[in-house]
Parts: sequence; structure tokens; C-alpha cells
Amino acid sequence: MKIKLIAAFIFGVIPIITAQNTEQNIAKDTTNLNEVVIIGRKSLSNFRQPKALASLDEFLESSNKIVMIKRGNYAWEPSLNSMVSERLNVTIDGMQIFGACTDKMDPITSYVDVSNLEKVSINSGQQGTEFGNVIGGGINLELHKEAFSDKGFKMGIDNGFETNGNYKIFGVDATYAASNFYLIADGIFRKSENYESGNSQEVLYSQFQKINASVVTGYKISESHQIDANLIIDRATDVGYPALPMDVSLAEAFITSLSHTYTPENLYFKSLESKLYFNTITHIMDDTQRPDVPIRMDMPGWSDTFGFYSKAHYNIQKHHITANLNGFYNRSLAEMTMYSTIPNQPDMFMYTWPDIRTLYSGIFINDDIEINDLHSISFGTRVGFHQNEIARQEGIESLKIFRSNVEQFNNRLLLSINSNYKLSLKNYEVNAGVGYGERAPSVSEGYGFFLFNSFDNYDYIGNPNLANEKAYEASFSIKRHFKKASLSLESSAFYIEDYIIGVIAENTPSMTIGAKGVRLYESLPNAKIFNVALNSNFDILPKLKGQTVLGYSYGNGSDNNSLTLIRPFFYRAEIIYRSHQFGATFQLEGNGNQTRYSSFYGEDQTPAYAILNLNLSNQLVIDNVKAIFKYGVQNLLDREYNTFADWNNIPRPGRNFYINASFVIN
Repeated sequence: MKIKLIAAFIFGVIPIITAQNTEQNIAKDTTNLNEVVIIGRKSLSNFRQPKALASLDEFLESSNKIVMIKRGNYAWEPSLNSMVSERLNVTIDGMQIFGACTDKMDPITSYVDVSNLEKVSINSGQQGTEFGNVIGGGINLELHKEAFSDKGFKMGIDNGFETNGNYKIFGVDATYAASNFYLIADGIFRKSENYESGNSQEVLYSQFQKINASVVTGYKISESHQIDANLIIDRATDVGYPALPMDVSLAEAFITSLSHTYTPENLYFKSLESKLYFNTITHIMDDTQRPDVPIRMDMPGWSDTFGFYSKAHYNIQKHHITANLNGFYNRSLAEMTMYSTIPNQPDMFMYTWPDIRTLYSGIFINDDIEINDLHSISFGTRVGFHQNEIARQEGIESLKIFRSNVEQFNNRLLLSINSNYKLSLKNYEVNAGVGYGERAPSVSEGYGFFLFNSFDNYDYIGNPNLANEKAYEASFSIKRHFKKASLSLESSAFYIEDYIIGVIAENTPSMTIGAKGVRLYESLPNAKIFNVALNSNFDILPKLKGQTVLGYSYGNGSDNNSLTLIRPFFYRAEIIYRSHQFGATFQLEGNGNQTRYSSFYGEDQTPAYAILNLNLSNQLVIDNVKAIFKYGVQNLLDREYNTFADWNNIPRPGRNFYINASFVIN
């Protein structure tokens, strides 16, 4: 009852009082279709981050755009516009990277750390097609770079501890900058034991350990030419997944790139960046730590990607043009070995991804046109060629059991177009956009072989002959500026044709012991997704701010079944105090009761919840050392709960006290 009264006060009374005398937005702007989440070390001093050493997953979840799907305490899967990884394009500094796990235990976001990154750019729908064809949008994790200067050497040391799970964090980074050279090196170590849910219930198999190291360097050849190189090594071991029947003994990535940037002294041609990159991922699932397993099995996977892009910027009068030519070649291979429990009987082996080779090349062009001070409009398009090859004959023969017309090669042409209009008045901003996009089926959707989905308890089999998924979209947002506040409404709608989803195959036995049966990937005629959010930001006192967000999403297929993992009514409210040396944030967040859920696809109803968080921060400067302390408590009331985004209803952590200490030495 107390939480409901707090929510009513924050959402109802404060915005009404402050909106009577307001004009500009002073807190975090959450209304633009394109959102940037700042996470780099440079922003440590302004207290925007509740936990400076939070995982990248936690940073992404702080965005109003993104929901993180959780299968455990590690490697959460981002969802944007109520769509998950198959319908998104997640890149690291424009580099295409593909996970090596058939069970989606290793989203791309799990192979970097906040220590590697400067910011995250989030683009909705067809605005997210700069690096590839998508339906739901694009998320680009931008690596940290240093400006050429004579700042010399700087280093930082980070320490963190959280009581829930006995979670330890240690990191160190060093930067050297000269007029024609810079070098950034960093490393971070994270280790957590099993966490506890509300009421001190241990969540088994929620432990993990991770180490991440990166090096970024740049050299200025001349005033117009520079080269940059980076290397990231990420290694996670002993990763438990309480929502799944297996854990991960190793998830390892090697990511490297070399780029050249040309910035001529030219009135129209502003820059040309060209990059070559390579990454390789190894992911090993096993169940050796699980008791009473009927049959032991190993499920290793590998993913190797070579790629490039060349991106140019032009300014011609009122036109701001971006062009990006890119391409990649990926190899995805996954195996499963089931160990026999009968003496003298051989183990069973099969390819779950039968060595799928993907070749893609495409071009993206976007033109932002400033019509005048009030009006601007943009037009964007991407055209891509996408080819899949089944490199192993065993894969062709296996899929022919279910699909008689399986070919070794499958070629597709993918198209994306979009247009957005913006009106900027003294007290109003209006954005409206439309778009059309296509995507190819993912490796699992096209070529997966007996992939077990613990969410609905079915084995899934791919279909290489699926049609391209096609989406028509529309978006609209309006923001009203007052003297000391702003209020905005933002919405997006998607009508998706040939929506790819699993359909039950009658009289087909499953491979996984205990599974209900088999689903074949097929296409629904259509599906509809709608998202809406209402945001407010306001001044209470000169150093005291507030912000709220209310939102709702809807998803339904042409078979009259609700789509899965669609967020119900949600809310977040924050009261924020900031001075030069101290910051405090009191936060209320929660979801309403999930009334629309897809029991046909294994989903059940999730009850409403609300939790309180308190975040505090201090900054201290002594000589050339800056010390930043961030501490607080999450789930203050130790609420026992789970959300719609928690795979198989795994409970969220209970009360958690944390402290982060960061020291920057100039």
C-alpha cells in the first residue's frame, strides 16, 4: 500500500505542480527515437551512473528503450521494440559478431564490458539499418577512443563489491595521449557466487566468472589521415543458468580490427572511415555440474566472422549524407554429443548448426535535410545481398528428413527504406516516421537441428526455405517543453508479414528427453506489435530533479495467440539530487499484472511488482587523484518477484548492498 501511495505522489502530484512554470528539459532525454546511453569513464564525475562498475547488461536495462531477457545472472539478451536478437542488429563499433550458442546464452553484449565502451547508440526500427538489414532496430556498442593531445599518462583503478552473491569486481585502465599517438589499455575481473532472491532464497546455478581485457591505439599519420587498431579478449567460465537445463564452462571471444580515417579539408566531403575486422567465438555448454541428469551431453559451438565497412560523410548545402558500404563472411558450427548410459553402446553425435556459411554485402545511404530552422526530413535506404551455404553434407541430409527441397545455397535480396520528419518549435518537438524493412532467417531459424527451447519445452528444427520477414512500421513522438520541465509521448507500431515462429509438428518425436515434442520454424501470415511510452522530466528545486516513464507494449499473431516476451504496463520514477560532490537517486520501478501472455508458447502470467532502489555517490579530489564512490541498496524492501522477461520465472535478486570505488590518477 505504501508503494502505491509513493507512486501516486510521484506520477501524479509532482508533475502537476512543476509543469505550471516550466521550459526546458534538464534531466535525461528519453523521447528521441534515437537514444544514446553514455557509459564511458569520462561521465563518471557527473553521477549519471548509479553503479559505475555495473555490468553492460545493467547499463542497457537503464535505457527506456531496452528490456533485457534473463536466463540467469549473466549474459542477458537485449530486446528492443518488443523484439529480440533475430530481429535486431547488435554490433560492436560497427563490426558484425554472431554468438556461438544455439540456446542464445551468449548475446553479443556478453562479449564486451563497460570498460571497453564509450557509449551505446540505440536506433529504432529501420533507423537501425546502418550496419545491416533488421526489423526491430540496431544497437551499436561504440568502443572508447582517445583524442590526440599532450595530456600524457593517466590511469584508473576500480573496485566493487555487492553483498548479494558475494560479487567482486576489480578493474584497471591506463591511457597515454600525445599529439600524434594514443594508447588505451584496460582489464576487468568479475566473479559472483549464487545470488539470493527476496526472503533469502538461494538461486542455484547463478554463479559466473569473467575476465575482459582490451587495447586500443591510434596514430596520426598527418592532419588528414589516422589509423586505429583495437583488440578485445573476453573470457567467461563457470557460468550458471538457473532457467536452463545446462550451464556454460567456457564463453570466449577474440575481437580485433584495424581502421583508417581520412578527414580532408573539404567543404563538402567531411570524412571517410574504412575498417577491416575479425572475431572468433567459442562457446561450450555442458551439464556436468547438474545432478540426476538422465543423459550427459556436451554442446560446443563456434562462430568466426571476417568483415569490413567503409563509411563516408558529406555535407552539401542543406543535405547531410551518410553512406556505408559493408560486408561480412560468417561461419557458424555447433555440435551435440549425448553420452551413452549403456555399456558398449556408442555415443550419439549430431550437428545442431551444420557448418553454416553466411556471406553478406550491402550499402546504406541516409540523407538528413534541413529544410529550415523549423523543419527537417530524412530519407534512408539499405540494399543487401545475403547468401547462406550448408558446408557439411550431413546437414543437408539431416534437414531433408523434414524438408525435401533443401539446397546447399540460398540467396536473398534484402531491402530497407525509411523516412522521418521533425518539427522543432519553441516549446514543442514533433517526430514522425515510416519505414519498410526485410530480414533473412537467422541460422537457428533456417538451419537449426533439434534445438531445445526450455521456455516452451519443445525441440526446434529450422527451415531454409522460409520467406524473408517483412515489416511495415510507423513511429510518432511529441515533446512539450515548459519552463522547468518537459513532457513527451512516444510510440511505434509494426505490421510484420511472414512472421517466423515455431509450429508444432504432429507425430514427430523429440530428441530431448522430457520435451513435449517438435516445432518446425514456419511463417505466420502476419503479426502486430505496438509500443507506447509517456515521459516526464522536471525541476523540483535547483539541485533536485525528477523523471518518470510510463509505458505499455502489445503483440499478437495472426493465429490469435499473443506474442511472447511482450512487456506489460511498466513504470519508473526517480527523484535525483546532484551537487558538485554528492549525488543521490531514489527510484521506484515496477510492472503491472501481465494480462496478455502466450500460454501456447510456454508463457504464463506474471504478477505485478514494485521495488525501491537508493543510489548515492561522492566525489573527492586530492592533488592529482580523483576518487569517486558510488554506493547504495537495490530492492530495498527485499521484495520476492520475477518479471515477464525472466526465463522460466527465475526470481530476481533480493536486497543488495553495493559499493563502487573508482580512482582516476592524472
